[in-house]
Amino acid sequence: MKRMSQRFFINSIVLISLLLTSCKQEDNGSQDIPDNYSTQEITTDTEIGLQIDVPVGVSVPTGMIWVPGKVFIQGAKAGDVMAMPREKPGRQVAVDGFFMDATEVTNNQFKKFIDATDYITVAERPIDWEEMKKELPPGTPKPADSILQPGSLVFNKNVLEQPHMNNYSAWWTWKTGANWREPYGPGSSIEGKANYPVVHIAYEDALAYCKWANRRLPSEAQWESAAQGTATSSIFTWGNDLKMLNENANTWTGQFPVRNTGEDGFEYVAPVGSFPANDLGFYDMSGNVWEWTRDVYNANHYKQTATNDTIYNPQGATTYYNPQNPYQVEMIMKGGSFLCHASYCASYRISARMSTSKDSGSDHLGFRTIATVDMLTSQ
Repeated sequence: MKRMSQRFFINSIVLISLLLTSCKQEDNGSQDIPDNYSTQEITTDTEIGLQIDVPVGVSVPTGMIWVPGKVFIQGAKAGDVMAMPREKPGRQVAVDGFFMDATEVTNNQFKKFIDATDYITVAERPIDWEEMKKELPPGTPKPADSILQPGSLVFNKNVLEQPHMNNYSAWWTWKTGANWREPYGPGSSIEGKANYPVVHIAYEDALAYCKWANRRLPSEAQWESAAQGTATSSIFTWGNDLKMLNENANTWTGQFPVRNTGEDGFEYVAPVGSFPANDLGFYDMSGNVWEWTRDVYNANHYKQTATNDTIYNPQGATTYYNPQNPYQVEMIMKGGSFLCHASYCASYRISARMSTSKDSGSDHLGFRTIATVDMLTSQ
């Protein structure tokens, strides 16, 4: 899920974003990576000295839920045949308790931020070619001015024939004028969709919202802790039974990307909370829209940091690495979206991790926020 290319900006800007916003599968060649170093026998929380419960005197912020501190398996789970090399090996981590939004940030919530600050999102701003070309291969020609217009990536709903699954441009379109207010381009609207997740949000936009709301984006480990609920090594937010997917998550049902049967109740994005919450009360952490995290993407991070020791509050990679897009720093997004399907990607799994370009959004990428105890007590 990532990048904003054009066909996406015509072949000259292919590296910027499509590979940023497609559920692409990476080469599965690194089969020598063990599924898990960990025995998956979880250390007890009290042995680590975690912040498990909400401290006395700290109130739960409106719309948020406390995620108790716990020890769990982050990354690939034993028995997950769909796990990708970038998710391996799984490792035991210990994460302190924190608060997290029960749902993805909605259009209504984002509008309150816009009304209070007059903030202009990345998708609404004029494109600066001098800045853009710094993140492109040397010698990339400048596209025509008619192409260098503000916009965002939109899923092409009119794919008639099954394309090659590596041909992401078959189902993505760079739409001039697409943004959070007009998610499908000029003339479209979010009227009547106040309770839908806000989309076309670039990383900078999510950070600006967080600063206004005194919140933070979750780390990948925090996100997985919340997605696990009270479990410690589940593949999905509801457990390990793939047959329960349609009743628990808004994903693609049918033949991707040609036909979505809507068997799960929705063809495309759904209002937040349309599917059951996990056992902590979090909605849509599987499917609907992808969610930003604050961790830098490194395809080899788990392999490079493999250990049998418990990792305390992991903060992710310190260096960026994605051989498919070496020119931009990309961030990790989690949770999958309404476009995820087993034939294309199975990113409705908790351990699934994709990279996405910081300067781009799409119509299936949103976010939710967290608050830590220190953030609330230092106000």
